[in-house]
Amino acid sequence: MRRRIGSISRLIFDMRLPGSPSLLFAFILSLAAGSVLFAQEAPSPDGPPPPSSASAPVDEDNPVATLKVTTRLVNVYFSVRDKNGYLTNLRKNDCTVEEDKTPQTIKNFTQEKNLPLTIGILLDTSGSQMHVLPLEQESGAQFLKDVITPKDEAFLISFDVNVDLLADYTNSTREIKRAMDKATINTGAGSGSVTGNGTARGTLLYDAVYLAAHDKLRQEAGRKILVMLTDGGDQGSQETLKSATEAAQKANAIVYVILIADRGFYGGFNMGYSGDRDMEKLATDTGGRVINVGNDGKRLEAAFNQIQDELRTQYLLSYTSTNDKEDGSFRKLAVTCQKDQKVQARRGYYAMADAAGND
Repeated sequence: MRRRIGSISRLIFDMRLPGSPSLLFAFILSLAAGSVLFAQEAPSPDGPPPPSSASAPVDEDNPVATLKVTTRLVNVYFSVRDKNGYLTNLRKNDCTVEEDKTPQTIKNFTQEKNLPLTIGILLDTSGSQMHVLPLEQESGAQFLKDVITPKDEAFLISFDVNVDLLADYTNSTREIKRAMDKATINTGAGSGSVTGNGTARGTLLYDAVYLAAHDKLRQEAGRKILVMLTDGGDQGSQETLKSATEAAQKANAIVYVILIADRGFYGGFNMGYSGDRDMEKLATDTGGRVINVGNDGKRLEAAFNQIQDELRTQYLLSYTSTNDKEDGSFRKLAVTCQKDQKVQARRGYYAMADAAGND
């Protein structure tokens, strides 16, 4: 059964606690614990009087100073390639990082191919995907089967005139495949839109990215990616390219966009691709990239293989920013390595106290 996600209400999950011990049992336990505590604290008849439980007086004229030390590491996941492919033997001294053009000192530098991975698959189920949806379902399921390990998790969201959570966090690739196989094209005929429009319309692409990043990935730790299969067109979203990108950056989620479209729907291969530039910005600003596969099944498989290669060769560098202000501002990042090596990393981050992307 589909879990409906409203773009206005966001993802609101039921938090029902399982059955707990009876109140009587809990009361008995509390009495027992109290008795033990009393027995431990009871003073000896021959001993000194017990210390007073009253709080020491506070000298309001000389308050006690409290030293608060906050150390915040900025984490940047990235991959590096040259003309021969992705590099797997880089060391800390091979790369540098700048924040707002100010050099930073790298504290940690590791290759993170074994770090737990959280994957969100965003599946475009609007009318433009009518004849390519089966390709997406088959290749997407195989991708997860190849990538997911026992320590990883994935979820599946479809988007059209609505945004639906088809499968919540799971380690079971079979469960994801079943949910993916049940995905159907929804053109909105005879139904309303979650945007509140009187007539259902368009494709809520930006709403889907925002919800996946903000409501699903932001509180997760480790590596986080979104893989979106779409033609790149958006209509009817409440969110924008800017707000969707910002949500992904705050979640430290890398967005990969696989551009795939139905030629017949557009009346020609080069028609209808109005979202190319926006998808390029969304992907590159978050450290991902766009892979255009047209409507070719083999190119789609190759695209998923490329993403796998990048995930297996990712690095993680961490540094403590020289700018310690948590003012919510956007800080531009620039990671460089050796000459003729291309670095793929997010373009920046938001300096916020609760930013999960900088855990």
